[in-house]
Amino acid sequence: MGYRKLGRDSSARKALFRDLATDLIINERIETTVPKAKELRSIVDQMITLGKRGDLHARRQAAAFIRNEIADAEAGTNAVQKLFDDIAPRYEDRQGGYTRVLKLGPRRGDGAEMAIIELV
Repeated sequence: MGYRKLGRDSSARKALFRDLATDLIINERIETTVPKAKELRSIVDQMITLGKRGDLHARRQAAAFIRNEIADAEAGTNAVQKLFDDIAPRYEDRQGGYTRVLKLGPRRGDGAEMAIIELV
């Protein structure tokens, strides 16, 4: 199998990654487990690539995956607008590798390996 199942069925896995990708776009840095962070890398890289394309079709494709959450209450922008207006222009001359995974160590409760995933 070409991806990690993470102990979930396909709909729960898709919902998990939609939430994590939205949170990463809004906050630009989140803490999660190492396997989730490693899988999230490719998804967020695809979303930033759509943002770099910048056309209407790419915006609709990103909006179909990213949740409609408020990114900045003062400016009134949502996560998709932040992706296309703020994040994608930062990486115009970069050919991929938009995220970084930093390992933290085990979580106190269950010992799961934790990591920080952030935008470079």
